[in-house]
Amino acid sequence: MTMSRTISLQRLSIAPEKLSFFRYGDVAGKKLITNDAGGWLFLDQHDFEDLLAGRVTPEHAKYEALRSGGFLREGFDVDGFAEKMRRKKRFVGHGPHLHIVITTLRCNQSCRYCHASRTNMDRVDTDMSLETAKSVVDLAMQSSSPYINFEFQGGEPTVNMPVIKFVVEYSREKNKEAGKVLDHSLVTNFTYMTEENAEWLIANDVLVCTSLDGPEEVHNYNRLWTKDGNAFQSVMKWMEYFNAGYLAKGLDPKLWHVDALMTTTRKTFDHMKELVDLYVKLGIHTLHIRPLNPYGFATATWEKIGYTIDEYLDFYAKTLDYIIELNEQGVEVVEGTATSFLAKMLTPDDPNFVDIRSPCGAGTGQVAYNYDGKLFTCDEGRMVSAEGNDLFQIGTASGSGYRDMIEHPTVRALAMASLQDSLPGCDTCWNKPYCGVCPLHNYQMSGDIFGQRPNSPKCKEHYTIAALLFEKLANDPDGKYEKILRKWTLTRPREQSTSCKV
Repeated sequence: MTMSRTISLQRLSIAPEKLSFFRYGDVAGKKLITNDAGGWLFLDQHDFEDLLAGRVTPEHAKYEALRSGGFLREGFDVDGFAEKMRRKKRFVGHGPHLHIVITTLRCNQSCRYCHASRTNMDRVDTDMSLETAKSVVDLAMQSSSPYINFEFQGGEPTVNMPVIKFVVEYSREKNKEAGKVLDHSLVTNFTYMTEENAEWLIANDVLVCTSLDGPEEVHNYNRLWTKDGNAFQSVMKWMEYFNAGYLAKGLDPKLWHVDALMTTTRKTFDHMKELVDLYVKLGIHTLHIRPLNPYGFATATWEKIGYTIDEYLDFYAKTLDYIIELNEQGVEVVEGTATSFLAKMLTPDDPNFVDIRSPCGAGTGQVAYNYDGKLFTCDEGRMVSAEGNDLFQIGTASGSGYRDMIEHPTVRALAMASLQDSLPGCDTCWNKPYCGVCPLHNYQMSGDIFGQRPNSPKCKEHYTIAALLFEKLANDPDGKYEKILRKWTLTRPREQSTSCKV
């Protein structure tokens, strides 16, 4: 796969007075042009030169596609384009919708890649108090976002079940006046679950997401439990229990089921098909392929579990191809990162995935509340703090007001550092309308929240994934791939709020 970020315009005739604003690049042997509203079009070399030279007249074969797409100055609908941009960026004025609540740092597992700053099970001093939980809810419910999701994380969050129950009940009471769309989600390892807690979670409509790294050999290698414990079997047991509970409650199993997240380690590479087949077997609609993050334990064990970005992207491409192959056979499964890009490419909306938007959602789309009440721009900021650096702390739950939090200088700095229009390399990239920047990732990799695009693994990851998807659309004479990929952008009510999607 050959991809180029720039095209030499040497010796080409250009008529700028006839062109609207667009970016361009080489993808799949064609010229891909894109604009800020998410519009895109493939051109062959001859048509691309006609466009640049102003030779695209109403008689030209590509005239209508270029005009309606907003690539020509002639007939450019300023108001219509502005409305498209407003719709794409409507998340900017909403305020934080994802509120990550760290109920405890205690955890009964020792995962090889853990970046959650876990503590041992006897460290009760790392449990969130009910008093702190009340302050968290009081602050979070002030968000200007019409949708609020309290997501419980840890450690293993169910170790401190009283705080989960309190936040659910107290926030629902507060919401009688606030009138927001309110969700609660739990990210659990399923090795500390009890029937009592499971029944309460089911009865109270708490969305449940677990970690499932693949078949038994891979999952148990990545996610160490006790000497004699089998973490994989525990996950299977409780997934079945919860899904049966939803059925008994009369809920639609296509909308209500346990979702899962996976993390790719080197161990995953040799079990790609088994991973996908397992998710399909369990009826999990979305398989979100995720690389390791440069945080926590993963940095100490990198030689055993890590890989280069090129190795990861080779694995990703093979997995994407296999998932599409299954779709051709009528199997319903999608890849999660691809769905975020496809929503931007194929629909008028942005899915508001906080890590792939501009500006990013750090402090403006999400906030993380540590067990001790400290506020962070995001969960990654909390992880940096666990390493001894509080650069990304933006207050405390009991001592900060809502405006103090969202107008914090660090939040402003991260917004600037993720605003693609002001970032060299992003401002001219054809992938700019579909991509996003994570300043926290830049900081961990280079010590600079602005980073350097040519040296950024995350930049290469996003660029390559977008190119892979566009290659499918470019080489699709009968529309087979477009039909499949458009289906991936269809969201259902529960999927819009699950913790595995935000």
